[in-house]
Amino acid sequence: MTPHASNRRQALVATLGALAFSTISLAALAQGKPIKIVVPFAPGGGNDVFGRQMAKILGELRNQSVVVENKPGAGGNIGTEQVVRSPADGNTLLLGHSGTVSINPALYKQLKYDTQKDLAPVAMFASSALVLVVPASSKVKSVADLLALAKLEPGRVNYASSGGGTGGHLCGELFEHKTGVKLSHIPYKGTGPALTDLVGGQVQMMFSVIPPALALVASGRLRAIAVTSAKRNPAMPDVPTISESGISALADFESTLTYGLLAPRGTPDAVVKELAAQILKIAATAEFQSRLGVEGAVPLLGGPTEYAARIKKESAQWAEIVRISGATLD
Repeated sequence: MTPHASNRRQALVATLGALAFSTISLAALAQGKPIKIVVPFAPGGGNDVFGRQMAKILGELRNQSVVVENKPGAGGNIGTEQVVRSPADGNTLLLGHSGTVSINPALYKQLKYDTQKDLAPVAMFASSALVLVVPASSKVKSVADLLALAKLEPGRVNYASSGGGTGGHLCGELFEHKTGVKLSHIPYKGTGPALTDLVGGQVQMMFSVIPPALALVASGRLRAIAVTSAKRNPAMPDVPTISESGISALADFESTLTYGLLAPRGTPDAVVKELAAQILKIAATAEFQSRLGVEGAVPLLGGPTEYAARIKKESAQWAEIVRISGATLD
């Protein structure tokens, strides 16, 4: 056999081996081994709702058992690390969002993993904004009013959040960074206590997740000033975006959380592509999008390449805000 023929034979064997590995991997998935979606937070929140809805429909689509495991702790880091350390066979997935995937790497200096190196984005399916709310009795009725007050009383205008390093906290830091005003951050142990004190006037404003704030706005106890997404939110169509405020420094303001599913790095491409196609099919259904709407989220569909680009962009944005604010959770 000539050297050229030998090389061709070796290349053919390698190609067939790769195809066989992909086929075996897909077959293993199809044979009914349960898929586990790890939600790195306690039951009941938006992450859990999305994870369980995705598991339900994915299981029906694949005719396969898909279970949800809640693994809360350390701002989502414990559950995320569990997925990073899991076998890269497509049977363990992470319900990821911007907080755990893009923000935590900047907030926690002692992480034992790198989300961009140790996780493989499969598909993103939703985006969720926050809403800037104030007590109904507040004189602040617009973003312009808020800026005027903050400039008049630097550092005396305070805002609540559900905790240090959360989306609401860093959204406030982003707002300060872009406008140059000084606000005072008041962290709480959860959204509920923060909103309770906001209604009572103990704090002056909050960048809140939409569902619990929506009920308080509808009842007349809070006033919605603006949403933090680039476009208006369907759940609050009459509430303008911060970028619509007419303030030039806020013309490109956007602070949202992206939701998606990720697998351990090294999961075969064929497995990732198959799962991505199925997840995007589910995310495009009226049933799933209706569930998103209840949670104040909107569809944001993208496969592995698009989701990876989104994570890279968000990670850079939030790393800069964390650096400027000096926030840390270690």
